[in-house]
Amino acid sequence: MWFSLFLVGSLLLGGFLVVVLAIGSAGMSLGSSETGYVEEATLRDNDSKNKIAVIDLAGLIASFSVDASGNNMVESIRRQFKWARDDDNVKAVLFRINSPGGEVLASDHIYEIIRDFQDECEKPVVAMMGALAASGGYYVAAPCNWIVAHELTITGSIGVIMQGYNLRNLMDKVGVRPMVFKSGKYKDMLSYDKLEEDITPEERQIVQDLIDETFGRFKKIVREGRNLDRRNKPDDGKALADNWEDYADGRILSGTQALGQGFVDELGDLDTATDQAMSLAGIPDADLIQYRQPLNLANLFQLFGKSEAKEIKIDLGVDLPKLKSGRLYFLSPLLLY
Repeated sequence: MWFSLFLVGSLLLGGFLVVVLAIGSAGMSLGSSETGYVEEATLRDNDSKNKIAVIDLAGLIASFSVDASGNNMVESIRRQFKWARDDDNVKAVLFRINSPGGEVLASDHIYEIIRDFQDECEKPVVAMMGALAASGGYYVAAPCNWIVAHELTITGSIGVIMQGYNLRNLMDKVGVRPMVFKSGKYKDMLSYDKLEEDITPEERQIVQDLIDETFGRFKKIVREGRNLDRRNKPDDGKALADNWEDYADGRILSGTQALGQGFVDELGDLDTATDQAMSLAGIPDADLIQYRQPLNLANLFQLFGKSEAKEIKIDLGVDLPKLKSGRLYFLSPLLLY
């Protein structure tokens, strides 16, 4: 009986590996680059030699988010922009965003990828906002040559937040007391087990200064990105309103409200964004394509080799967002409550 089970299992695993090998081989035969093997999928076939690369950013912007190929979100987007830059038939990029924002550093890395792409080649990038493109989701849209939003898109939420949870009262109830040995008076300033009254005004000011500095960079990115003089069609683009900073206070905006303040250039949908990308690129037509990395054996074995680390979990009776304590975030309040 055990031998029979072993035989069946071996056949199933062998068949599965054959399928994986076939998938990997098919992907490799379609082309490669110094950043790995890539497949090109056609989303819209308009029988054109010109192409518009569609690059998606969906969900929480995070450095710890990993795709099926084992790349984190930032690296995945970097590779796609590189492929779009290296392909002479790609005339523009359509950057679809559906995100509440996320980590400050990851958002800034994506901003730099888009900025450098536009500096290195003359291919325009058009941002297409989905249902949600707020905070960090707007931060990564700001450097694009053109921004299209639906009138009901939730955007804005320009600001920075750092938050954590103080568990000291809960710890006191169960008889757990912290023991702290530190090299300097501020070393435990963000600890979750400090008494509220032990948090000094100096500690609060240090954190606030860090947030204010990061917020200043956010506004600088918006100001530079929405500058009509650096974009391809300054006569048609939407300029920032004189009082736009009054709306950079963390509030969320609809697509219509964002248009009124000059945060976006145009209201529309995917067709609108596609037409604008062709207009900015100066081409009459184009196929819409998307880059995909096929699953291969190396990635499969990486998945098999992963194990979960042991953790101590405290059930507070509520579901909390999966944010890292002590990190700065460009994040919409919709995800916080």
